[in-house]
Amino acid sequence: MRRTKGARQLLWRWRSNPLRRHDDIVEAWIILVVWTVIALGGTLVGVMAAHAADESFEQLRNERHSVPAVLLENTVRIAPTTEGTTHDRVRAMVRWTTSDGSTHTGRALVDSGHRAGSKVVIWLNNGGRPTTEPPTASAAAFEAGTLGAGAAVAFAGLAFAAGRVTQWRLDQRRYAQWGREWDQLGAQRGRKST
Repeated sequence: MRRTKGARQLLWRWRSNPLRRHDDIVEAWIILVVWTVIALGGTLVGVMAAHAADESFEQLRNERHSVPAVLLENTVRIAPTTEGTTHDRVRAMVRWTTSDGSTHTGRALVDSGHRAGSKVVIWLNNGGRPTTEPPTASAAAFEAGTLGAGAAVAFAGLAFAAGRVTQWRLDQRRYAQWGREWDQLGAQRGRKST
């Protein structure tokens, strides 16, 4: 019995009722459309955003490759910050040899705490310039999932806000209608309502 009563209260706008106004039906459709858009559109936007991010990370992994290099200067370990973390990577001058045998020098991101002459691994882009290491497959999957979830929540928030604004406009219309009806009722009774 209790479950039936809850379902009736939840679906009261859809039931036939002599007190139901046209605005109640419109509001019921707005609620149904908004929640459908949130469920379906949010899922679709989230999946699309995650897929796009995953493709972008995959492209980064395909465009970057690691090469061995030699440090040309000492790298000093940076002192801990106030939060207690240390910076394990610094930019330093390095020399590397490409697959065609040519030697290049430049600044690259390397682990700190090494002396000049140490062997390190650096990452190059397709143009042969030093760049950062691409995200691993697991890190990329996590970040893509996070971006997808964020996009889904943002879309759902926008859809919910649009629905609430529409309901607010309906409420304002109802308040104005009730005001007119009270004024008519007061005029019929011979006095003005305030």
